Amino acid sequence: MIVIGAGPAGYVAAIRCAQLGMKTACIDEWRDHQGVPALGGTCLNAGCIPSKALLESSEFYARLREAAAHHGIVAGEVALDVPAMMARKDTVVHDLTEGIATLFRSNGIDWIQGHGRLLPERKVHVTLHGGDERTLAAGHVILATGSLPVAIEAAPLHADRIVDSSGALEWTSVPRRLGIIGAGVIGLELGSVWRRLGAEVTLLEAQTVFLAMADQQLTRSALVLFRKQALDIRLGALVKSTRLTDDGVVIEYQDADGMHTLAVDRLVVAVGRTPCTRGLASAEAGLLLDEGGFIHVDEHCATNLPGVYAIGDAVRGPMLAHKGSEEGIAVAERIAGQSPEVNYERIASVIYTQPEIAWVGKTEEALKQAGIDYRSGVFPFLASGRARAMHETDGMVKVLSDAATDRVLGVHILGSHASELIGQAVIAMEFDGSSEDIARTVFAHPTLSEALHEAALAVGKRALHLLKPRRS
Repeated sequence: MIVIGAGPAGYVAAIRCAQLGMKTACIDEWRDHQGVPALGGTCLNAGCIPSKALLESSEFYARLREAAAHHGIVAGEVALDVPAMMARKDTVVHDLTEGIATLFRSNGIDWIQGHGRLLPERKVHVTLHGGDERTLAAGHVILATGSLPVAIEAAPLHADRIVDSSGALEWTSVPRRLGIIGAGVIGLELGSVWRRLGAEVTLLEAQTVFLAMADQQLTRSALVLFRKQALDIRLGALVKSTRLTDDGVVIEYQDADGMHTLAVDRLVVAVGRTPCTRGLASAEAGLLLDEGGFIHVDEHCATNLPGVYAIGDAVRGPMLAHKGSEEGIAVAERIAGQSPEVNYERIASVIYTQPEIAWVGKTEEALKQAGIDYRSGVFPFLASGRARAMHETDGMVKVLSDAATDRVLGVHILGSHASELIGQAVIAMEFDGSSEDIARTVFAHPTLSEALHEAALAVGKRALHLLKPRRS
């Protein structure tokens, strides 16, 4: 087996292949900011992990400054050391990437440091970091090359003044005024980090609907909460141009009211990601890509080439690390003669803001559009004893079930620790559970997860800790 790419899709696929007895090599060209080869891809090195480390650190800082008094704690003057914060983030990243290297060694996986290019007949040309070249061959090849930030002509990157999401994770000082193009997952998380640390943050989102992919009842509430946190989110704002000045960047954008300018010290371009497939295969290999650069695969992640598979951000489906990992496991097991399945309808999505947003399954809007008859139950964290004790009462849990069968069709959570709570919903849905199944499950008290229990009860109009609606 040859795996090209060592992000969450590729490295997990390589480990599972090795566990199943395959002689496995994993080719990856990632090098950290010091030029040292590192496993883990964008997720571990410049995405999921470093952003979560900074979100955690910035949340600690904000809590000490703004929330400690609610708990009767007088913290005194709280100082900020951004370089130390970045150093902690780098340590977290280093420890995890070194952990993958240890896993590779323990599983006998050959880590080949360089660029891999697919040739015909499952051969791979490798250009090593030192410049040497070699050609490898295998019975099977898995392509797991991940994705890159989307660049836009209106805002070309420039040193540390106009950066992509990776650049925004490396600053060692807080910009006074920060602009972000894009108010999606990445924009909101980066905006949350730097707003907590003291920046004035403005997010320019071209779409007129906030977080259109999520349930709109929750996103309307989230938008209000984020704006209360002083995140200046401007919808329907299409960036037309940017201009560097002596001390910052001037952005020109258009919305329903016409043209506007915005002056910031630094600007982040966070408008999405695109598959990293350019130059991945020789023309002679005949690998089929679609117009967006995604590798064409079937339901089992097989490409048009015999013995060649593709997984993760480089193929269709949500660009999520856990989705890519599960595809890698499934491909390895299928090659080994097993019959795995990835259920794409039950893959959770998370936005790590505060409060967090997490969901799995269908939104209410999607059910209406599909003409599916459903029931809904909603429970606010304001009515949760544990949430009140934590002083984290923002948000709600929403359960959607089929009106005829009561099978859970979707669960949507806006609130503290939503990323952890959504796992219970995924398990219930994976077992084709009903809202009554959740409602008749005993949840520990007091916990945040009781809100899921109460939302399931609310589907049947029997939530215990909601005021009974007045009869009209």
